[in-house]
Amino acid sequence: MMSSAVTSFYPVLCTERLTESVAFYRTLFGFETTYTSDWYVSLRRPEPPGYELALVAAGHESVPAACRRPARGLLLNFEVADVDAEYARLVTDAGLRAELPLRSEAFGQRHFIVAAPDGVLIDVITPVAPTEEYADAYQDPPRQ
Repeated sequence: MMSSAVTSFYPVLCTERLTESVAFYRTLFGFETTYTSDWYVSLRRPEPPGYELALVAAGHESVPAACRRPARGLLLNFEVADVDAEYARLVTDAGLRAELPLRSEAFGQRHFIVAAPDGVLIDVITPVAPTEEYADAYQDPPRQ
């Protein structure tokens, strides 16, 4: 347990494509800029609970020298009410390439995956009922 109360928590993604990545999250996922510089941008969704995301230039001196490289092997999950509508909006209409096509999974998700300009994977999900094989794995029933 931490000794101090956590007052905020959000990912900061190292990127070599700061401008394009910021535009991606603002344009396609509704984030608003709360702070901007030429090497760091903080974003927040305007509606409560105000999810936050930040991006930092991978080569900036504030990042430890041994870690100055773009994020890899990272998926950001966006749970939505209607994944089929989001697939139509992002893939069919906006032309993003589906890295994983829209499908339903036995473990309780209907989802698809696209990539941000810097290669971070965006998994767009609507929870669905899991099959009996996976139902007992949930500590709490999945949201539907």
